[in-house]
Amino acid sequence: YKGRLMINNGFSQEKGNRVIQEDLADLVAFGKLFISNPDLPKRFELNANIAQWDESTFYTPGKKGYTDYSLLTEI
Repeated sequence: YKGRLMINNGFSQEKGNRVIQEDLADLVAFGKLFISNPDLPKRFELNANIAQWDESTFYTPGKKGYTDYSLLTEI
């Protein structure tokens, strides 16, 4: 494969950075981490706590579990 490679599945900031630095992928996606941390890049930048997602709210109607997680400025 000669194109760009995006990977995803259980990556922490450290593991994602290592994969990029070792040129094993071009992009690391942080799906679940972004659900529970809408300001994930800022949290990575500040080395702030990462909120855990709540899988019991996945694939359910309403905002709970999708848009109700706090930003750093709200904590």
